[in-house]
Amino acid sequence: MAFVLSFFFPPMNYYGKLVLNKIFSFSANVTEEGNRELITDYDWKLKDAEWNFFNFEKSKGNVVFINLWASWKLPCIAELQSIQNLYDVYQGKLDFYIITNEERPPVEAFMEKHGFTFPVTYLIIGEKMPINSEEVPSSYLIDKEGNIIIYKEKGIADWDNQKIYNLLDRLLEK
Repeated sequence: MAFVLSFFFPPMNYYGKLVLNKIFSFSANVTEEGNRELITDYDWKLKDAEWNFFNFEKSKGNVVFINLWASWKLPCIAELQSIQNLYDVYQGKLDFYIITNEERPPVEAFMEKHGFTFPVTYLIIGEKMPINSEEVPSSYLIDKEGNIIIYKEKGIADWDNQKIYNLLDRLLEK
């Protein structure tokens, strides 16, 4: 009874909804080979955590994980913990782009509050991108040849599971 009531009274309703989002997030599905999109244009600009410009071209030929998120969206908060766990296991092995279009100070405060250490990348509004930046949250996993292996649009996924780890290990071995 208390659990049900927690969804109606702040601040408990926030935490209850967060728990439900985590419970109902499942591992992302691999896109079938014939339906995969290919990224051919790696020439797009982003900003790193220090607000310096860089080009996505540096990730060409690497396995890349991209997540588009916003600190004010509850589903993003639920998903980011599993992304943090994925980052803890695979940092240095694949390129992570955890992309937001928010300003730097509130993002830094959000990261500190939640204990996230993955690198934040900032979207440059109006800059061309080979992916849809308007759907938040959404995620992409790209292999070394530029094929989008996983595309999870509009919704969260659990990235901290053996299915994803096995897939990443296979992609990194190629």
